[in-house]
Amino acid sequence: MDRQQEFVLRTLEERDIRFVRLWFTDILGTLKSVSVAPAELEAAFEEGIGFDGSAIEGFARVHESDMVAMPDPGTFQVFPFEGGLHGESARMFCDIKMPDGSPSWADPRHVLRRALDRAAEKGFSFYTHPEIEFYLMHDIPEDGSPPVPVDSGGYFDHTTHSSARDFRRQAVLALERIGISVEFSHHEVAPGQQEIDLRYADALATADNVMTFRHVVKEVALSQGVHATFMPKPFSDQPGSGMHTHLSLFTGENNAFHDPADGMKLSTVGRQFIAGLLVHAREFTAVTNQWVNSYKRLFGAPLDGRITESPAYVCWGHLNRSALVRVPAYGKANSARVEVRSIDSACNPYLTFAVLLAAGLRGIEKGYELPAGAEDDVSALTEAERRALGFTDLPHNLSEALRAMETSELVAETLGEHVFDFFLKNKRAEWEDYRSQVTPYERRRYLPSL
Repeated sequence: MDRQQEFVLRTLEERDIRFVRLWFTDILGTLKSVSVAPAELEAAFEEGIGFDGSAIEGFARVHESDMVAMPDPGTFQVFPFEGGLHGESARMFCDIKMPDGSPSWADPRHVLRRALDRAAEKGFSFYTHPEIEFYLMHDIPEDGSPPVPVDSGGYFDHTTHSSARDFRRQAVLALERIGISVEFSHHEVAPGQQEIDLRYADALATADNVMTFRHVVKEVALSQGVHATFMPKPFSDQPGSGMHTHLSLFTGENNAFHDPADGMKLSTVGRQFIAGLLVHAREFTAVTNQWVNSYKRLFGAPLDGRITESPAYVCWGHLNRSALVRVPAYGKANSARVEVRSIDSACNPYLTFAVLLAAGLRGIEKGYELPAGAEDDVSALTEAERRALGFTDLPHNLSEALRAMETSELVAETLGEHVFDFFLKNKRAEWEDYRSQVTPYERRRYLPSL
């Protein structure tokens, strides 16, 4: 038994922890959980917890259903705010294994680990820093009617009188009590819309943190009598919720994106990484924006004259928040980074970080050349102007994104055959289900006149 496992077992005893939740995600990014008694955890470290993989979305077929969840002691966190009268609880993420001990190709954590290993072979470490947006609602109507936001605030408003006025403080305190560092939190543009930014960390730890973040935010919201949703676009007339994510590569202690001699302080590696993101953007968008609703957010037209800052076109810029990839201004050399703005907060973070890293590395490997940047609002240009400047569209809907993904050697290689095939099959079914629905919009528009 290693030192970290001993620390976990000792902590369970010292803090009288009664429930240990073992977490993992399915291919779509849905959090799965099994609780074990502390007395069983030592055996779980040695043998794992067996389960029926065929019952998990995309994990296995019936005839190969036996799978094993192996707790990762490095992810152990106590959840003191969930204890109540029954003692504190704790959680660990799991790596999914086959009965022979080999990694499961269906495990999203394994997909990201493979991508990180490929980066490590080239001498790179990959760090990510997400800015997570979401809405707080009074309720979630079951009939599909629009929900009611908890406040009428706007960007950076101090919503003292909202029903969830203490929400962000409580959510940040809960996150920090379990070791997830928060950099900023504030009210976003739309009524009820919030943003909490996590501090940068290695990509695997960040993906674990995003999954934990979504759980904690929903729990804190429920404790205040409201509901949190990470749906990309809940309202037609309000901005959607993204997860703008800052990416950086390090070689040892040095930021590989920084070059003090460059006018933008951006190295050749950084430029090639951005070029890789742009070249393969349409191919990976089905992963970073995996829901039918995701494409209601990636819409270039302004809302009532307001720029939504959601990218709809494949381009990059230095200060341009309408661009798909932005290079933020920074002070310290190790703060050099690029920001991808298309990702939404309902993605599977493991698969998302894996495809972004793979695209950037491909740009470095192949020496892709970075095209000219865009510093104006690209959505304000005409289609002919965008075409002349070489700015292609992001996919307009999930079906178009899947068609771009299915021909991508890069995405297939990064996800692995099993995840790639299941993801396409599942998402095609989602599109067909959506496509068959007749909406209230169609009835309002067409019934009177046709």
